[in-house]
Amino acid sequence: MAPPILKLDNIFLSFGGTPLLSGANLQVEPSDRICLVGRNGSGKSTLMKIAAGLVEPQSGELFRHPGATVRYLEQAPDFDGYETVQSYAEAGLGPGDDPYRVAYLLEHLGLTGQEDPRSLSGGEARRAALARVLAPEPDILLLDEPTNHLDLPTIEWLEGELQKSRSALVLISHDRRFLEKVSTATVWLDRGIARRLNRGFGHFEEWRDKVLEEEEIEQHKLGKAIEREEHWLRYGVTARRKRNMRRLGQLQAMRADYRGHRGPQGTVQASLADARESGKLVIEAERITKAYGGRTIVAPFSIRVHRGDCIGLVGPNGAGKTTLLKMLTGQLEPDGGTVKLGTNLEIAVLDQKREDLDPDDTLAHYLTDGRGENLLVNGEQRHVTGYMKDFLFQPEQARTPIRNLSGGERARLMLARIMAKPSNLLILDEPTNDLDIETLDLLQEIVAGYPGTVILVSHDRDFLDRTVTSTIAPADPELPDGRWIEYAGGYSDMLAQRKGAEDERRRAARTDKGKVQEGGEKSPEGPASKGKAKLSYKQKFALENLPKEIAKAEGEIAAREAKMADPGLFSRDPAAFNMLAKELEKLRADLARMEEEWLELEILREELEG
Repeated sequence: MAPPILKLDNIFLSFGGTPLLSGANLQVEPSDRICLVGRNGSGKSTLMKIAAGLVEPQSGELFRHPGATVRYLEQAPDFDGYETVQSYAEAGLGPGDDPYRVAYLLEHLGLTGQEDPRSLSGGEARRAALARVLAPEPDILLLDEPTNHLDLPTIEWLEGELQKSRSALVLISHDRRFLEKVSTATVWLDRGIARRLNRGFGHFEEWRDKVLEEEEIEQHKLGKAIEREEHWLRYGVTARRKRNMRRLGQLQAMRADYRGHRGPQGTVQASLADARESGKLVIEAERITKAYGGRTIVAPFSIRVHRGDCIGLVGPNGAGKTTLLKMLTGQLEPDGGTVKLGTNLEIAVLDQKREDLDPDDTLAHYLTDGRGENLLVNGEQRHVTGYMKDFLFQPEQARTPIRNLSGGERARLMLARIMAKPSNLLILDEPTNDLDIETLDLLQEIVAGYPGTVILVSHDRDFLDRTVTSTIAPADPELPDGRWIEYAGGYSDMLAQRKGAEDERRRAARTDKGKVQEGGEKSPEGPASKGKAKLSYKQKFALENLPKEIAKAEGEIAAREAKMADPGLFSRDPAAFNMLAKELEKLRADLARMEEEWLELEILREELEG
């Protein structure tokens, strides 16, 4: 076993009342891929900040290997003092780090580097912060919710980057699929203690349930042991006084352990308020279109949404998901086409940006809309503190300003408000952001069992697979052109259908090529024609000349890579560097296309000759 490069031992931290961390341990070895999981408020981010050296524990030991580099991705990056995203990202580099890696990362994260950090959106800020921490390739990467505000293509790219990274990783994320693909070990922070499983997140839930079951059995055994000792104390035969005092001391210690045991944090107890049933047809859109500044956001698109449907909207940032959602729900007029909304609709909306939250408002005032101490839930009056308990808030938090809540607590608060209001059409824009896994489970159950209609926008692949009945996605996810397609099933079903359609197109193209004879005519059908089929002149010419073109492209790629290896090029002539980078990207794409074309022709030649 390799010696640890980072070790936290017996960490204790309390802000008054129940300790947040009470003897927590964390050990990171080279090449570790650790996911740090636990309920909202369990101290995950605090433990990570202690590991990064940003928070001092009240007791415990922190060891970091001398010379080990650590980079921490914080949830709210500080851009003060930086004129551009490029300068912010480069500030994370250390002596000897490759400055061109910043340009590579920014390009793949969809940034030019010239953006003003003060005007970035939430997603752009997260991408800039990722470029800053990934660029140095440190010994230890501490990533707190790296996938928040990222679109699916970027999340999948990030997965690949982390899988091939040489850095040891400690990750906090609500994205199950992301954790399953990246992690090889799991640390569960629960009631101040960190337990470790040397297997990835895919095995966590089964292990957690087993640990809690064993803990419940041990508590039951302790209760029975206390009963036996109390019975002996009352009715047992008197023995030596010294022995009696020892057993009495043991009994008192057992009682203290039993009373002091903190069971697992409760689960959210919630269900959506009932509303009158909507009409059978909820939304009917006929050939709706939308364009901004000459760019088509939605090409002619039609859909019929029925009561009980659960529809997911996916696609890269900027593809037009929110625009399409607003048109379908009547918030935005289409440029062309028509949208008809059904009858008796009562709509509840969870906004991605949490714009409904006033940071100076208190929890109680927000939940009741300022109308006293009670709110109406499913036709019954509920006191606000009792309703808050259903969502794991303490009664003393009723007068707490919203600004003091964590991201996960804010998400839970918005869920509490939405679920109190009657609805039959639920609009969820990135509902999974900041939610812990247990609350995600509850939200999945609510959405799956919701009697009304749900339209949701999400980048959480696991959540989509577990909830939606159909998925709307861009026809071309790499270059969205306004065309949208509805696929049956969840995200994985959508990928399978896309792959099947692509495979069918390739088979059809290969069949057409096999039928073409020299001179451009199709070969006659039937077994007798197989021996006469041969490559056309154009195909022969391509098969002979593609290797030369491939070699030429490889030479041009090598030449540009050599120019970009000049350490002073970017600072001396950034325009030339960016031009070379664009040319290099195009050459690589052309090379991949030519290699694939040559391979298809070579396979066809072998089939025809053999």
